[in-house]
Amino acid sequence: MDIMTPKAKTGWRYEREEASMADVHRSIGTRKHSSRWRRALAFVGPGYLVAVGYMDPGNWSTSLAGGSKFGYSLLAVALLSNLMAIVLQSLCARLAIASGRDLAQACRDAYPRWVSIPLWLCAEVAIIATDIAEVIGTAIGLNLLFGIPLELGVLITALDVFLILYLQKIGFRWIEAFVIALLGIITVCFGIQIFLADPQWGEVIRGFFPTTEIVSNPEMLYLALGILGATVMPHNLYLHSGIVQTRDYGHSLPEKREALTYATIDSTVALCFALLVNASILILAAAAFHATGRTDVAELGEASSLLAPLLGLAIAPTLFGIALLCCGINSTVTATMAGQIIMEGFIKIRLRPWIRRMITRAIAIVPASIVTVWYGEAGTAELLILTQVVLSLQLSFAVFPLVMFTASKAKMGELVAPRWLSAIAYTIAFVIAALNINLLLNFVIG
Repeated sequence: MDIMTPKAKTGWRYEREEASMADVHRSIGTRKHSSRWRRALAFVGPGYLVAVGYMDPGNWSTSLAGGSKFGYSLLAVALLSNLMAIVLQSLCARLAIASGRDLAQACRDAYPRWVSIPLWLCAEVAIIATDIAEVIGTAIGLNLLFGIPLELGVLITALDVFLILYLQKIGFRWIEAFVIALLGIITVCFGIQIFLADPQWGEVIRGFFPTTEIVSNPEMLYLALGILGATVMPHNLYLHSGIVQTRDYGHSLPEKREALTYATIDSTVALCFALLVNASILILAAAAFHATGRTDVAELGEASSLLAPLLGLAIAPTLFGIALLCCGINSTVTATMAGQIIMEGFIKIRLRPWIRRMITRAIAIVPASIVTVWYGEAGTAELLILTQVVLSLQLSFAVFPLVMFTASKAKMGELVAPRWLSAIAYTIAFVIAALNINLLLNFVIG
C-alpha cells in the first residue's frame, strides 16, 4: 500500500518502495576502492542499450525515405535529435541516481492516478509502436538473408523471448556485452556500404545545417518527425532511468555525484557513436538512391535489392540484411526491459519476463501480420514510418514529467538540475510539442 508523506518533506506524494528492475538492481559493483578509470568502466553499458534506439528498424525506414527523397537535407534533424537525446538521457540518469526511482515510478509517486494512468497508457502505446517496428524489421532481415517469407518471419520473431530469458539468467553484464557486440557488427556493415557509396562529403557537411524548408514543407516535416520519434524514443527515457540503477554506486552524496558524472559520460559517448550509425543510414540512402534519381525508396526490401547494382558489389544487400537483423534483435532486448520497467513502475504489476514479452509481442504481431498479408512490403514500409510518428507524438508525455522532476529541488535534493540545463531541457520539450502540434494540424487540415 502506498504511504502518503508530507509534500514539503520529500516533494513526492508517496514514499519510494520497490527498487527498479529488482532482480538486477545494484547487481554490478563499481569498484569503490579501485582507480578512477576502473570505476568509470564499470558504468559503461547502459548508454549503449539506449543507443540501440538510434538503430531501430523503424528508423531505417524513415531515414531511407528522407535520404532518398530529400538527399542530405534531413541530416540536420538527425544531429538535432542526437543533441536532444544527450540532454534528455543525462536527465534520466540524474532522476534515477538522485531519487532512486525510474521515470515510471517517479510519475506514479508524483501524480494522482487520474494523471499517472493515462501516462502509463501512452507509454504502453509507445512500447507497442516500437515492437511493431522490431517485428517488421526482423522479419525483413530474415527474408533478405534466408529467403523466409515475411508472414512466417513475423511469427518467428516471437521466439526471441528465449534469447532474452537466457541473457537475463546469466547476468546483466552479458546483456550489455551482447548488445555492444551487435552494435559493432552494424557499424562494420554500414562502414563498408558508405565506402562503396562514396557520398559527396561537401553535401554531407552542408546537410548538418538546418533550413526553414524542414518546417515549412509538410512532407519533409512528417519525415523529420519520424526521424525524431525514431531517435529520441519515449521508451528509452524509461529504460535508461531503470538500468542506470544496476550499478552499485553507494548512497552518499559524493558517490552519487561521481555516479552521475560517469553515467552521463557513458550515455553521451554512446549517443555520439550512435549518431554516426544513424546518420550513415540517411547518407547511404542519399548517395545510393537520391543521387541516382530514385527518390521514392522507403521499403527496406526494395532498398536492399537496389544496393547491389548501384554500389557495384553483390555483398552489399547481404551487409544490409545482417545489419537490419542485428538491429531488430538489439531493439527486442531493450524494448523488453523498457516494457518491464513501465508496467512495474506505473501499476506495480510484476510479470515473469517471458509472460510480459509474449503479451507485448502478441500485440505487435497482430497488426504486423495483417499488414504483411494484405499489403505486402509496401504496407510494411508505411506502417514502419507511421510507428515512428506515433512515437514522436508520445514523446512529450515522457519528456515533460522528466524535465519537471529533475528541475525540482524538493524532489532531487542536492542533485537538482542546474537552471541552465533545465532551461535547455524545457526548450527541447516545447520544441517537440510545437512540432507535434504542427504535424497534427497539417494532418487534420490535409
